[in-house]
Amino acid sequence: MISRRKFIQAGLVLAALPKQIAWASSKVFRNTFRAPKLELGKRVGKDVYFNLSIQSGKSAILPNKITPTLGINQGFLGVTLRANKGDKVHISVKNTIDETTTLHWHGMKLPAKADGGPHQPIEPNKTWQTQFDIIQDAATLWYHSHQLHKTAEQVYQGLAGMFIIDDEKSKALKLPFEYGVDDLPVIIQDKDFSYNGRFRYLSGMMGGMMGKKGSTVLVNGVINPVLKAKKSLLRLRLLNGSNARTYHLSFSDNRVFTIIGSDGGLLEYSIKVNTVRLAPAERVEILVDVSDGGHPILQHTAVQESSGMGGMGMMGSMMGSDRQDMDIFQIDASGTPKSTSSIPKTLIKHSNPQQSVVSKQRKMVLQMQMGPRMMFGGDAFSINGKTMDINRIDEVVKAGSTEIWHLENTSMMAHPFHIHNVQFKIINKSSGTVTGHELGFKDVVLVNSRERVSVIMKFPEFRDTKTPYMYHCHILEHEDRGMMGQFVVV
Repeated sequence: MISRRKFIQAGLVLAALPKQIAWASSKVFRNTFRAPKLELGKRVGKDVYFNLSIQSGKSAILPNKITPTLGINQGFLGVTLRANKGDKVHISVKNTIDETTTLHWHGMKLPAKADGGPHQPIEPNKTWQTQFDIIQDAATLWYHSHQLHKTAEQVYQGLAGMFIIDDEKSKALKLPFEYGVDDLPVIIQDKDFSYNGRFRYLSGMMGGMMGKKGSTVLVNGVINPVLKAKKSLLRLRLLNGSNARTYHLSFSDNRVFTIIGSDGGLLEYSIKVNTVRLAPAERVEILVDVSDGGHPILQHTAVQESSGMGGMGMMGSMMGSDRQDMDIFQIDASGTPKSTSSIPKTLIKHSNPQQSVVSKQRKMVLQMQMGPRMMFGGDAFSINGKTMDINRIDEVVKAGSTEIWHLENTSMMAHPFHIHNVQFKIINKSSGTVTGHELGFKDVVLVNSRERVSVIMKFPEFRDTKTPYMYHCHILEHEDRGMMGQFVVV
């Protein structure tokens, strides 16, 4: 173990290194808000066929610069896939880039062989064929690379997109539903750029230790976009697609908005708030009334997260704080026509997992080992004392069973914990009550330093004794460095 003094000195040295170019917001919003292209596939009854191409691109993100990027069916990021509950989707994924990758259907309940995790790699110039039935309610899901040890870099370069599920219950609520008009994907990511326009990924120890955080925010791949509202009630499907940053979102005029959905779909009741916290990989659906014709800016306000670092001073601050306020995008609601949609108080009834039928409880301890192993790429990140081993099965779950997992974070920073193949409910947080979008079904929960969170879930009836699902921290650099485990459902 290195001394605390040397560890702090290392951080000071890093802080003194030359900075990358910062294309930060200056509250001037000139770029047009762009929704990714909508892809409905080819429909034959309940069968829907999607043809996807993982490809490289050259994107004009910065003024007078070209940025090499990755995307799915386009140069940067992925097209938005949309299908219905009850559909059988058939997906062909061709990899045209020069490295092995995957596409994981984040938040989807599906067979392990279709999950798109590290056990389903797609080599260069190869095509992966998969299919699965959509068995869950309407929700805002997403898809992204999950290549072993390369997830963070590939997602950073652009391998991520949104996957929307619809159903009859959600349509009956008369919520905003017209894609790109009043039903809008908002994929939030933070990036750094070099002077030549290229993405600047990890350039030192700190990004690998704390997760990569950039100084420039993109929404659907655009810097400082302004959305010209076409309706007075907007449905924003917010996705934190960043590698590591947790966003604390509110509008510049402090206007109230309405939360209607979480990771796993609509809530039971709508909730009026003026701020929402969104950890990496979390989604939240909100309704924003802009009938006043205003120009509100969605903003991230930096807050001091609970770090558990005690008296470590500057290093504690570096590890526990986002340290930078950011503008996300602006809405121009001047002259906006009246919407025919409304804000319902009651949404959908949930079928909650019951504690009375819980067959097993498990404990997941999230750990970071301070010292040389963290600083120089060793096995510093672990769950229950074990780093990821693709040849080891860590847990065995019974299909159709209901379990409670107790997530305990013993490290100095918060970790967003994700479980594949399930949507869970948060039943207890040692830090306080469960509120806001955390009342809904979730597949990611932020576990703060020294916090314990308990979640309950019922596993779908998919059985595969050999092909595992993942559970892991969704700070992607931590996932790549070992904070991930595997379970099979039998």
